[in-house]
Amino acid sequence: MLSLAILVAFILGFIARRVGLPPLVGFLVGGFVLYGIGADGGEQLPELGRVGVYLLLFSIGLKLRPKSLLKPEIWGVASIHMLVIVGLFGAAIYGLAAMQISLFAGMSLGSALLLAFALSFSSTVFAVKVLAETGQSQSFFGRTAIGILIVQDVFAIVFMTISTGKLPNAWALLLLGFPIYRRLILWLMTKAGHAELLVLLGVLLAIASADVFTLMGLKPDIAPLLIGVVIGQHPKAKEMSKTLAGFQDLFLMLFFLTIGLNGFPSLEGLGIALLFVAVTPLKLALFFLLLSRFNMRSRTSLFTSLSLGNYSEFGLIVGAVGASAGWLSGDWLVIIAIALSTTLVLAAPLNTGAMALYLRLQSFLDRFETERRLTEELPIDPRGAHTVVIGMGRMGTHAYDTLKELRGDQIIGLDHDVEVVRAHIDAGRNVVEGDPSDPEFLARLDMDSRVELILLAGGKVETSLATIRGLRERHPERKIAATATWPEEADALREAGANLVFNIYADTGADFARHAHEELIGADRTNS
Repeated sequence: MLSLAILVAFILGFIARRVGLPPLVGFLVGGFVLYGIGADGGEQLPELGRVGVYLLLFSIGLKLRPKSLLKPEIWGVASIHMLVIVGLFGAAIYGLAAMQISLFAGMSLGSALLLAFALSFSSTVFAVKVLAETGQSQSFFGRTAIGILIVQDVFAIVFMTISTGKLPNAWALLLLGFPIYRRLILWLMTKAGHAELLVLLGVLLAIASADVFTLMGLKPDIAPLLIGVVIGQHPKAKEMSKTLAGFQDLFLMLFFLTIGLNGFPSLEGLGIALLFVAVTPLKLALFFLLLSRFNMRSRTSLFTSLSLGNYSEFGLIVGAVGASAGWLSGDWLVIIAIALSTTLVLAAPLNTGAMALYLRLQSFLDRFETERRLTEELPIDPRGAHTVVIGMGRMGTHAYDTLKELRGDQIIGLDHDVEVVRAHIDAGRNVVEGDPSDPEFLARLDMDSRVELILLAGGKVETSLATIRGLRERHPERKIAATATWPEEADALREAGANLVFNIYADTGADFARHAHEELIGADRTNS
């Protein structure tokens, strides 16, 4: 029953959350529990789980800027890493086959390379979920990790399309009308408002695009990603992505349950799965080495590598394609599923404790840094400003504009999202890229004596606390103002050293009431 599947997912997801793991770890375990008790979750579960993958790819497409994939640290690292892993793993697997060891016996070189190809991918679902939960999706290392994952996913989808051995059928002629469809979709996005219809349109686009590709004889997975990229420049694209987040999380929960429902392997298969798990540090180490060779700092290279040091749901899909074509036996699907699930469980605490791991290994990891620096990691120059606004969302933007009116042009804004930075620059604001969650952010922020006031406008309270403490150590004389959502956050920020804390809800409500009273009631009394 579907209700039983959701109940098991909730209980184990709740337990995972309580012990400091992402809930998706509980969802994975939930799938194995359902299989163990003989429950399959109903016929709807696999289909609904597939919807979760479509929504994920669609949301990635909405945020993706194709130019970002052209950066060498993205396409170069993704391509070289895949070639090396396929070569190494493929040779090792074929060697085990030649020695007639276990389930490897009798495997051809082509099958060995296919299995290695399936093991070369990293989990897009896991990385996106963890980055979203930690608020690092738009950080430099987060964007780099997602870019590498998208390049990998494109490789997978190209393989799956070619592996069918079929050309698109006559329905592919529908693509000729795509310019018209795009105009219609953009018009619908504009007119759909900001609530239910916008959500429904997003779900419709993700699912319908996949169905259309299936109708054409093409693999459906790439369609939601492509449609997301095509409409990603629309002003409502970011809003649509946010409104879809809840639905995406729900359906992805069901997807993770379906992984566990593939079943338990034999004792022999379990041993092979654990062998695959044991070699994942090679994937992680190779990512780190390649990223550092592409001039990334050790901290960025490590954080990106930790996001990618696992196996992937796309590897499972590639394995399924190979099994359906007779290139792999069905036993390998269960083995890949076990290896995938185990690496995700192990990767969760590694990503949560990434900062502590970096600080422990920093002296060793720094040896791999090159002398050059990417633009995103160069020192931040306040350019003679007397006021710095950190976080250029809606609140930061209004703060920037107000301070500019009050104090003139000597003000600078910082934000970790490169697209936000570009939008502000286009609007004429003095904004540069900087990630306050980076422990070396303050070292990059080269403030001189002219900086008098620093505003922390929004963001996670943990990041604000770390930034305030760092500022107090380096620049104790600076005036710092911060924002808080809850009273306990305000207390913590003041204790850390903030001179002023603005409670977003309480203070805004008070200002609203005061302004309304002065402008409306006060005006009426004056006129009377």
